[in-house]
Amino acid sequence: MNQDLIPGSLSDLYDNMVAGFSVQFENLVELVVTPGWRQHQLVMILVLWALAFGLKLVTQSRWEAWARARTGWPKWRLRILVQLMQRLTLVYFVLMSWALYLLMQQITWPSRSYIIGVVATLALAWLAIALVARLVRNRTLRRIFKWAMWVYATLVALNLTDDVAEFLDGVAISIGDLHISALGILKAILLIGILLTLARLGTRAAERGLMNNDDITPSMQVLLAKGIQVLLYGAVFLVGIRTLGFDLTGIALLSGAIGVGIGFGLQKVVSNLISGIIILMDRSIKPGDVISLGDTFGWINALGARYVSVVTRDGREYLIPNEDLITNQVVNWSHSDKFVRLDLDFGTSYDDDPHLVRATAIRAVKAVKRVLSGGSHEPVCHITGFGDSSVDYVLRFWISDPTKGLTNIRGNVYLALWDAFKDEGISIPFPQREVRLLPDSAEQQQIAKE
Repeated sequence: MNQDLIPGSLSDLYDNMVAGFSVQFENLVELVVTPGWRQHQLVMILVLWALAFGLKLVTQSRWEAWARARTGWPKWRLRILVQLMQRLTLVYFVLMSWALYLLMQQITWPSRSYIIGVVATLALAWLAIALVARLVRNRTLRRIFKWAMWVYATLVALNLTDDVAEFLDGVAISIGDLHISALGILKAILLIGILLTLARLGTRAAERGLMNNDDITPSMQVLLAKGIQVLLYGAVFLVGIRTLGFDLTGIALLSGAIGVGIGFGLQKVVSNLISGIIILMDRSIKPGDVISLGDTFGWINALGARYVSVVTRDGREYLIPNEDLITNQVVNWSHSDKFVRLDLDFGTSYDDDPHLVRATAIRAVKAVKRVLSGGSHEPVCHITGFGDSSVDYVLRFWISDPTKGLTNIRGNVYLALWDAFKDEGISIPFPQREVRLLPDSAEQQQIAKE
C-alpha cells in the first residue's frame, strides 16, 4: 500500500501495523532458520500430519461402515458426521497436535511447544469454521464467511488482533456525534450475519414445531410462523442499525417520510400483505384446501405473505396474489369438510324402463373406487325432464379426496354407466335427422323431359 494515499492521522497507525507484521515475519523466519527446538517442532508437525493421513487411509473404510449403520440418527447429526468423514485427516491432526501440545506443556518449557500450539489452534479453528460454514446455504456467502473467519483465526493465533483492530478503528468517518469506523462496520457485518443465521434456524425450528402441533389449525400455524419470522428478522435489523452507531430516535422522522413514499409506490404489495393476514386470520383458505378460481382448479400448497401457491392436477403451480382471493369469487371445495358432491347428466331412450335405469346407474356408480356410499353420502339418480330425444337424468355421488382429481372420477363413472347399460340393454339415444326427397311437380317433370 502506498503510504502517501493514507491520511496523516492514520500514518502512525499504518506504520505500527506494518512494523508489527514485519516483526512477526522476522520472528517466523527466525523460527524456521535458527537451529534448535523450533526445527524440532516443525518436524513434529510434519510427522503428525503424515500420521493423520496414514490413520485416515487405515480407518476410513471402518468409519464409513459405522456411519452407514447409524440409520436412526436425525438428519442434522448425520450431516455433521458426513462433514467430519470428509475431513478425517484434519480431525486426526487436531486431536494428535493438541494432545502433543498439552503433553509438552507439562514435561518441558512452554516455549518448546509454541509453534505446535499455534498450528493446533489454527487447525482446530479451520475445522470448526468448515463445519459452521455449512449453515450458510449461499455458496458465495459461505466462501466469504470462511475466508473472513480464517483470517481472523490466523490473526488471533499470531497475536495480531490488537494491531489490526487499532488500525481499522482509525479508518473512520465522523459526522457530529456519529462515528463510523471500518472496525465497526466489520463487527456489524459479522454480528448481523450471525444473527441472520440464528434467525433463520429459529424460524425453521418454530415452523417445524408449529406444523407438528395438531391442536393448531393450518392457518394459525402459518400466521404464527410468519409472525415469528417478522419479529426475529426485525430484531436483527434493529440490532444492526444500533451496532453501526445510528440513533434510532434520530431516524424516526426520516423513516416515517420514507414509509409514506414507499406506501404510495407499493400499494399492491401492501394490499397483498394485508390480504394474506386476513386470509390467515379468518381461516377461509388453508393449506390442503381444494379451490377453484376462474379457470384454475387445484389445491393449496402453501400460504405466503404475498401470494398463495396452488398446485393443479397437471403439475403446474400457480402463484395467486392474496388480493385476488379476497376480491374475487373463490370456490373452496373443502372449506367446512372434505366431502365433495359431483353431478353427472345423461339420457336414455323412451323405450327403457326409468326405474331400471335409476337402479342400474346407482349400482354402477357404487362399484367405482373413490365413490362414497351409505348414510348421507348415498348416490342418488333422479329424472330431470323429458327431452326431445331422451329421458334426462342426473346422477349425484360423493367423494372425499378432491385433491386426486375430478375429471378422472367423472370419466370412471361414465365408463361404469356405459358397461352397466350395455349389460342391461339400455340404450343412450343421440339426435337423428331424416332427409326426405319430395316428388317434383308436373311442370318440373315436363321441363326435365325436354
